[in-house]
Amino acid sequence: MLLNSQKMVSISEANQNFSKIAKLVDEDKSVVIMKNNKPKYILLDFDEFSKVSISEEEKLETIADRILFENLDAFKELAK
Repeated sequence: MLLNSQKMVSISEANQNFSKIAKLVDEDKSVVIMKNNKPKYILLDFDEFSKVSISEEEKLETIADRILFENLDAFKELAK
């Protein structure tokens, strides 16, 4: 994953200037919070989070459908 250095802040700055960090999230949809000079946390706009969550749910549903389809005979046998 590529990180935009303009969207990185230290944990100290996030603690001291949360409203400023929230404005960055409003503008850029996310901010990476660094701890000990390493990416540690992501502050994510809720709408962006919802999009990612829905996408992950769709992936899980697709996988579940594939497993069901590939093993339909076994599931039918177990249901007897």
